[in-house]
Amino acid sequence: MLRTIAWYTHFVFSLVPKVPQGYKVKKLLKSGKISEADEYVHRCSSKWAMQQVKMSGAKVKVVGEENIPADIPVLFVSNHQGNFDIALFMSYIKKPKGYLSKIEMKKIPVVRTWMGLMHCVFMERGNLRKAAEAISEGIKILKSGYSMVLFPEGTRSKGNHMNEFKAGGFKLATKPEVPIVPVTIKGSYKLMELNNSKIKPAEIEIYIHPMIPTENLTREEEGNLPDRVKAIIQSKL
Repeated sequence: MLRTIAWYTHFVFSLVPKVPQGYKVKKLLKSGKISEADEYVHRCSSKWAMQQVKMSGAKVKVVGEENIPADIPVLFVSNHQGNFDIALFMSYIKKPKGYLSKIEMKKIPVVRTWMGLMHCVFMERGNLRKAAEAISEGIKILKSGYSMVLFPEGTRSKGNHMNEFKAGGFKLATKPEVPIVPVTIKGSYKLMELNNSKIKPAEIEIYIHPMIPTENLTREEEGNLPDRVKAIIQSKL
């Protein structure tokens, strides 16, 4: 219980320095220093996320970092076990990236500002028109050279099983023809979801699989893509 109290207290107070840092990013953007702003956002957000993971007591093992291309945008596609998954991505997968996130994240002050600076897209689940608009926005971000993360289950599995992969999100890769990098997260649900929202230490494994090209896919190959990626991710659970 003490760890849980300490974590939530740290989470709240760790957002305070992000306010002036956010102003600095906006100043860089206003001055046209896009690359400098992007690098600063990635550095600050990764450091912040690492603090959250370390405070949880997690021990994290990462396999396959060599499968992350340095010079092209990609769509990371991952299973979704728990609330710590985004923090794990931010801190241990060392490539700037935005996220296709649930609209509820917009309710958190400071966090929503930084998600915008990271090129995240907010999706309103259950609203087909809004969901389509979010996918279109994500496609534009990928075409402009930024990577993104997709959790195609749409919600946390809270365990080592996987829910159905929703096919619509894969347009983020197939429309701009960017590669997919499948990622398996194993054990993150043990940090919070397994403990009735109390935070406890756990061992986490992150497997980064070889990327899958999406150029010139046939209609059949495109239709099979969600199942193909799901099978790859499932292989390490």
